[in-house]
Amino acid sequence: MQGIMVQGTSSDVGKSMICTAFCRIMAEGGYRVAPFKSQNMSNNSYVTVLGEEIGRAQGVQAEAAGIIATVNMNPILLKPENDMKSQVVLFGKKMAAVDGMDYRRHFYEQGLEAIDQALLNLSQDFTHLVIEGAGSPAEVNLNDRDLVNMAVAERADVPVILVADIERGGVFASIVGTLALMPQPDRVKGLLINKFRGDLRLFEDGVAFLESYTGIPVLGVIPYLPEHGIEQEDSLGVRELAKAASQRPIDIAVLKHPYLSNFTDIEAFLKDPDVSVRWVELVSEIGQPDVVILPGTKSTIADLRYWKSQNLEQALKALPEKTRIVGLCGGFQMLGDYLSDPFGHDGLKVEAEQGLSIVPGMETYFSEEKFVQRRKGMARLEKADVPVEGYEIHTGRSTSTFPPLIQYGKDSEGYREGRIIGTHLHGLFDGPEFRRAFLSPLRKAKNLPEPAVSKEIDRYAAWAQHVKRHINWQAVEELMESKT
Repeated sequence: MQGIMVQGTSSDVGKSMICTAFCRIMAEGGYRVAPFKSQNMSNNSYVTVLGEEIGRAQGVQAEAAGIIATVNMNPILLKPENDMKSQVVLFGKKMAAVDGMDYRRHFYEQGLEAIDQALLNLSQDFTHLVIEGAGSPAEVNLNDRDLVNMAVAERADVPVILVADIERGGVFASIVGTLALMPQPDRVKGLLINKFRGDLRLFEDGVAFLESYTGIPVLGVIPYLPEHGIEQEDSLGVRELAKAASQRPIDIAVLKHPYLSNFTDIEAFLKDPDVSVRWVELVSEIGQPDVVILPGTKSTIADLRYWKSQNLEQALKALPEKTRIVGLCGGFQMLGDYLSDPFGHDGLKVEAEQGLSIVPGMETYFSEEKFVQRRKGMARLEKADVPVEGYEIHTGRSTSTFPPLIQYGKDSEGYREGRIIGTHLHGLFDGPEFRRAFLSPLRKAKNLPEPAVSKEIDRYAAWAQHVKRHINWQAVEELMESKT
C-alpha cells in the first residue's frame, strides 16, 4: 500500500486540515484513499455507524474522502480524564483509564500490534493512505515508545511531509530544529508552510533559504483561510474562529470547562452572520448574554465543582428571563439535582454530588458501560417539531425529565421548559433547521432579519481546492508513488 504521512513541527500547525484536503484531492483523482492516525489524544470523538469511537479528525477525513469511517482509521484513541490519566479506547471500545507512565510501560507492544492490524485491515480495501502524525516528531523523551510519528511512517513505509505554522512565528527555527532532533529525518521528503498571511511573494526568500539549508523542497505555502467551515480537531482552533465572530448582535457565552470535550457542538453557530460566540472561564465573565451553553466534559463532577466554587448556580438563576440556558451532554447532567459516581467511572469517586438544580428532578448515575450511539429524531421548539440527528457518548445515565426535548420514535430524551433546554445529543445545532428555530425568537426580540438561506457549499471541496492551488500536487503524487 502507498501513501503519504503528514507530520508537524508542533500541535495545531494544521496537520488534520492538510490531511483532510489530501483525502478529498485524492478521492477526486480516483484514488482508493483512506485516512489513518494510529493514536489520537482528544476528547472530541467521532461515532462510527457501528457505534464505535474514533478521533473526530479521522471521521471528518473519511467524510472528505467520501467513505465510511471505521475504527481501523484510528485504532488507538486516548481521552484525557485529568492531567495524569487517560481513558484508552482500542478499536472503538473503551478499555481502562491509565496514567502516562503505565501506558508507556505496559501498552507499547499492544499498541504496535493494533497499528499493524489496522494497517493490514485498511490495505484490503484501499490502495493509498493519508497518515496523520501527532504533536511533534522531535519529542526526544518519547521517541523510544513512539506509536504515532516516525515509527508509523516506517511501519507503513511512506514518505513524510513536515508542516509548520508560520502564524506562530519562528518558522525557520521550528523546521530546522525539528529536522535536527527527529529520528529518520531522511524520510522527510517535503516541507509545507501553513497559515500564511499577506503577499506570498514576500516569502520567496524564505522558501529559497529552507530549500538551500535543509536540502528538502518546499512543496507549498498555504494562505490562511479563516472560514473553511470544517470542524477543528483542536479547541485552540475553535477559539480562534470564535474570536473572528465577535461583536455580533446575538451573544452566546460558552463555559470553557477545565475538561472540555466535544467543543465542535459550538462551531455551527459560527456559520450565522449575526451570532457571536465567546468562551468564558470564570463566572464573572458571563455577563448578560442571550444564551449560556454548558458544553460536554470528560470529567463532569470535577468540572461541576469548578463552576460551583464560583457560585454558578446563583449566577444562572440571576440571569434575565430572556437568557436561554443550554446544557449539552455533561453540561446537561450538571443542570440536574444530583450526580453519583461511586466507582469513579467519569473521573472522581463521589457518592452524591449536588448539581446546579436547574433541571428539576434529574439525577445522573455513572456506570462502567459507555452509551455510544448515533440517533435521529424530532425536537420540539416553539410549538414546532424540528428534525435533529447526531450522536451520544456518555457513561452517565440520567433519569427521565419532562417535558422532553427530543422524541426518538417511542423513546424520548432531554429537557425543555421555558428558557432551559438540555440533551445528551451531540451535533444538535449542526442541522440548520434546528439552529434556525432556536435562534429565531432571539432575532425577533432584537428586530433582526432572518438570514437568507444560502446554498450549502461543499466545504471539503472548497478547502481541497484552496490547498491544491497553493502546493505542488504533482510532486506530492510523485512522492506517494516512489519508494522511500
